[in-house]
Amino acid sequence: MNARSESLMLQEARDAPRAVERLLAGSGEAIDALAHVLRQSSIRTVATIARGSSDHAANFVGYLLMARLGIVTTSLPPSVVTLHQAPINTECLAAIAFSQSGRSPDLIDAMMALRVRGAVTAAFVNDVASPLAHAAQHTIDLHAGEERSVAATKSFISQLVAGVRLLATWAQDSALLDALARLPLSLDAAVRTDWSPAVEALRSVDRLLVIGRGAGLFIAHEMALKFKETCGIQAEAFSGAEVKHGPMALMESGYPVLVIAPRGPTQRGLVEVADELRGRGAHVVLAAPGEITQAQLRIVDTGHEYLDGVSAIQSFYPMVEALARMRGLDPDKPRHLSKVTRTQ
Repeated sequence: MNARSESLMLQEARDAPRAVERLLAGSGEAIDALAHVLRQSSIRTVATIARGSSDHAANFVGYLLMARLGIVTTSLPPSVVTLHQAPINTECLAAIAFSQSGRSPDLIDAMMALRVRGAVTAAFVNDVASPLAHAAQHTIDLHAGEERSVAATKSFISQLVAGVRLLATWAQDSALLDALARLPLSLDAAVRTDWSPAVEALRSVDRLLVIGRGAGLFIAHEMALKFKETCGIQAEAFSGAEVKHGPMALMESGYPVLVIAPRGPTQRGLVEVADELRGRGAHVVLAAPGEITQAQLRIVDTGHEYLDGVSAIQSFYPMVEALARMRGLDPDKPRHLSKVTRTQ
């Protein structure tokens, strides 16, 4: 396709490496300052506040905060605060909101309520003039730039990276900071990595399991959402540890499954799940680093296992955009959806 006929989704996905460069250069000091506040405040609990793709990013970051720092992190349903007016204990609590637009009333109201009660509050947003940004004490500009396609791509990746940068500074992890500095080059490689075998494998499916584990489970959730949004596929994400607790009963000849197995302690189990499902007749597409020889899709090595999920989603977005077009759909205009969702 020439540049004029490319979808906005594809253009924006390809801009993600530059968005990450802008984020690291433009918001690095603000993230470092927030990490300093969190250390000085002796934070013991983190509540993330988000919806949709942003909630997947928040959960990815939250999992890594727990794994690396041992800080209990949970995704807080905004309605607990806005509708039930629950008396949340804010002692040693940080409330971190993730949003592309920063304009959903429930996120804004929850953030304001927790701030009034004494929580340390921060907003990771792509619009620093938004109401959510003003509701928080600390604002982190995602620097993703305008995103016109309904399906979020570069803003999601920027959220992941901003959250991992916060973790790296909070933990004073020099190896992770070094990998972040090199990440734009890794994402340049990821966006060029050929995931077209998945297009051919999934071109006619109407249902799909997407399997991940650990922080990668939330990358799987984002992938499942994009399959729904752009391709009209009833895709559901499951943990590799949960597949045998019900979803295995669905397995039959040809059942489509996408397994995401980046490096780290969960990889071995995920590859084993892929082999077992294949043995039960499922049509398994496995995404993994190059050393996993049975993988049809390659996950680019970023130099740190915490970031390999970012390279996986970077490679995924152009693939799912191409799959949508092959199925005769416009990835920029999903049915019944709009760019900004306003919930109470």
